[in-house]
Amino acid sequence: MQQTRVNQGLAYFEAFVKTFPTVFDLAAAEEETVLKLWQGLGYYSRARNLHHTAQAVVENFNGKFPESYQQLLKLKGVGDYTASAIASICFNEPQPVVDGNVYRVLSRVFGIETPIDTTTGQKAFKTQAKKLIDESQPGEFNQALMEFGATHCTPQKPACESCPFQSNCVAFQLQKVDRLPIKNGKTKIQTRYFNYLVVVSSDEKTLLEKRTEGIWKNLYQFPLIEKETLTHIQKKEVMECFPNLEIDSLVLYNENPIIHKLSHRHLHIQFWVVYTAPLNGEGIAVDWLKKFPVPVVIHNFIESFSF
Repeated sequence: MQQTRVNQGLAYFEAFVKTFPTVFDLAAAEEETVLKLWQGLGYYSRARNLHHTAQAVVENFNGKFPESYQQLLKLKGVGDYTASAIASICFNEPQPVVDGNVYRVLSRVFGIETPIDTTTGQKAFKTQAKKLIDESQPGEFNQALMEFGATHCTPQKPACESCPFQSNCVAFQLQKVDRLPIKNGKTKIQTRYFNYLVVVSSDEKTLLEKRTEGIWKNLYQFPLIEKETLTHIQKKEVMECFPNLEIDSLVLYNENPIIHKLSHRHLHIQFWVVYTAPLNGEGIAVDWLKKFPVPVVIHNFIESFSF
């Protein structure tokens, strides 16, 4: 829900809890099953962390979810934001939640100009939030502050004229609303060029490989040639990738590269169809392709391509 709309994510959530009705079911599942259900949402490290955490909850806490901020922080993939939210909303522990909305409200009301993407800034905002939190109802306080930032003290065109904090808001008094919060700089976007080799053999098989690191870790993909620029792949290069295959022909599937945008990367993707002689004992039947967890861009290709 942090990265998409509720109506898009709801079907995924319902399928997930139906498949894994308890933490024990999720802990016992194969990672590939978890990734397949997650397929299309992106941020796959969250699915892996969720699976790992379920196993930790079962093994270390007998299936009972940790109830304190400090214990929550020990779970893989759970940082200050998530631990604070769960501890305050679920277990009434007075831990302030500091997200983008809260940064915006606090920076404007108190005129805090320390950049929010620095360690010093994060500590300063956390300290300020701790001073304000209602210890008798921390969950309500946190949700109210986040909601106020999301609906009233918005990034663009905030409703300052009807704001209950107007008389105390430093940013409003000094006409700095549009300049706060301050962020040092945006993350540089990296451009990468992917050429997927889609083997189609005469005995109706293809080849997949499992990514072991980086983006899409543990998802499956067609064999990949990555280039520094967008360029045509030569048959000689393909033969070097598959020295034991008898290659009949090489065809570029999409003349216009698919541009797949991730948070910090823009991928320019081309699919090259490699027609070969029989794979015999190697490869997988094309009918089995849909059983593997794959990145959404490969899923879309599989759906559109006639093997």
